[in-house]
Amino acid sequence: MFSLVYPSEPAPLLGTMVNNAEMMPVTEPGGLVVGRACRDFIHGGSLLLHPVVHLHIINRQSKIYLQRRGLEKKLYPGLWDTAVGGHVAYGEQMEEALYREAAEELDFRHFNPVLIKVYEFEGKNERELIGVYAAISSKTPKPDGFEVTEGRWWTDEEIRDVMGSGLLTPNFEQEYSQIKDTLFSLL
Repeated sequence: MFSLVYPSEPAPLLGTMVNNAEMMPVTEPGGLVVGRACRDFIHGGSLLLHPVVHLHIINRQSKIYLQRRGLEKKLYPGLWDTAVGGHVAYGEQMEEALYREAAEELDFRHFNPVLIKVYEFEGKNERELIGVYAAISSKTPKPDGFEVTEGRWWTDEEIRDVMGSGLLTPNFEQEYSQIKDTLFSLL
């Protein structure tokens, strides 16, 4: 288990506050929360480290469920990605965010996540502390139709065949290459 460590009082506000903005924790690599900031500030090039969660869903037939990102997404609209991915809200733990995001995006509930790894990812405009989880399930998730336009089960061979083609998000391709052996070892 990987836990975020929140201060006893609200962490300092970093950047500017926008009315009703989603607040996210700003952390050190070990999970110590050192601030809070709104989503737009965090994604606006601040490169503040903030936690996110990814859930890889696999079934007993060695297939992996991928989601197709909504067309309204700012990053990688319409590309295939990890089954569940989302930000941790200020005050949440990573597993709480994982359950919330899985329910919101895929109506996926009642699963037992296994923590695979925690790592830092730096993109053009942001730095993420990514908690990577896996779950085994025979249930097919139900995409919400907005954040996730569709989803389906993929074989490892199908994923390898489209790597580098522009159909998958770069983050998924990098992460999957690093954890696929661990994913299949859970079966």
